[in-house]
Amino acid sequence: MAELRAADEAASAQDDARRVSRILYLVPVLIFAGLAALFMARLHSGDPSRLPSALIGRPVPAFELPPVEGLRTEAGEPVPGLSAASLKGGKVTILNVWASWCAPCRIEHPVLMELAKDASIRLVGFNYKDKPENARRFLGNFGNPFAAVGADETGRTAIDFGVYGVPETFVIGRDGTIRHKHVGPLTPDALPGFMAEVRKAGGR
Repeated sequence: MAELRAADEAASAQDDARRVSRILYLVPVLIFAGLAALFMARLHSGDPSRLPSALIGRPVPAFELPPVEGLRTEAGEPVPGLSAASLKGGKVTILNVWASWCAPCRIEHPVLMELAKDASIRLVGFNYKDKPENARRFLGNFGNPFAAVGADETGRTAIDFGVYGVPETFVIGRDGTIRHKHVGPLTPDALPGFMAEVRKAGGR
């Protein structure tokens, strides 16, 4: 009798151990699924600009990007590259991360061309993982709204800025601090809210 009771207790202990093991196995899976669901909900919430950025309120990362090879203004002057130092002082800067191969970049480009007419701001760009000839062709076809364009051929600088994917647009204060980040194309519908952020940063 004692032997049967001991066998039952041993079997019960083994069952309990299996249940605990299954629960411990499921915990990280459930945590990952929850985080993934949260990210996807924000991504598809209809307002991608709400994706978080740890850099808001911080100085721009240190960087120095060369100009896009052969890119010139309508007057024939070379379009300069970009550095962290060039984003400080003067006007509030709008920094757009774009590429010739990026379809949404074409959608937002007319909005950028309009923004370039605003004398109270400075519009610059990162050309992300692109070939210089393709970047030049893109701006030649659609117009160049940028006062300066840095060639981020490896994408390293964009990673330092926490870029999820192109296009993305940053508002940078006169002190070189990142004030706002917009993920996805700037559309006419998104522009009023975006410009409100520019005004907060002292644009106008």
